Amino acid sequence: MGLYQQPNDWSCGPFALKHALVTLGRLADEASISSVAHPHWWSGTDEVKLARAARHFDCDLPLVRRTDPERARGALVRHMDQKLPVLLCVDNWGHWITAVRHEHDRFVIIDSKEEPVLKVIPWRQLCARWRYVDSDTHETALFDMHPVKPRFRVSAKAQFSVERALFLRRPENAHLAEHWDDYLGDLLDICRPRSSAGNAALSMAEFLRRHSELLVSRVCHWHGDIGRDVISRLLRNFRFVAETYALVIPPSSARRAMADLSILLAFYAAARGGIGAMYDSDDFDD
Repeated sequence: MGLYQQPNDWSCGPFALKHALVTLGRLADEASISSVAHPHWWSGTDEVKLARAARHFDCDLPLVRRTDPERARGALVRHMDQKLPVLLCVDNWGHWITAVRHEHDRFVIIDSKEEPVLKVIPWRQLCARWRYVDSDTHETALFDMHPVKPRFRVSAKAQFSVERALFLRRPENAHLAEHWDDYLGDLLDICRPRSSAGNAALSMAEFLRRHSELLVSRVCHWHGDIGRDVISRLLRNFRFVAETYALVIPPSSARRAMADLSILLAFYAAARGGIGAMYDSDDFDD
């Protein structure tokens, strides 16, 4: 799971809903969403199917329709100001995307049509893609939006600012985007939302300032085939995801967080570089 391109032309609906859910801290892959939404290879996924899938994951997907572009922009901005992701059917109702943030005239969208899926586009470009006019009747333009409204208490919401979106678009960060859900899933077990952790909680930046040298040096000591830069990059990825969701470490959990990250780094080092039998491990029966 992660932020990556859809594999075909008809699965944009499940991908858009998946991207909306992950901004709300809910992990669901496109396969599980497709099993409920049932996208069709020819017609894709309509709003009725997506609403059914959203309900399956404890969300509502109402329709908000505007005919004036400025009123549509205002409604879209209001929903995003409430930190709600919004599904938009664009390209003449032929493709689903997820709008997650706005800053002045720029909008952050997640568009699974092509890599990198995180995009920062001006309002003029978004409006042109979003606007729908029936080619036969040439009636009033329509701007339909579907805010994803969770029924559950959201403890961690992603803040994909323009700066963060541009950072994730860099080629060197493609692996971080691709495995975004993996990082988030692990961090949700290690950290807590800032809103519920108290004033004394440590940010990931402060936690790593205190402990990253120990983590990096010990992993490299025990697994000498992996470089310090690789482990340091992995820790920076954890920090970036944690800060995107405002996840922190309560003081009472600091020792456990140290152990958890040590284990994760060791697993990563072994997965990346391989590991032989240790002590008498090759003598054990299953």
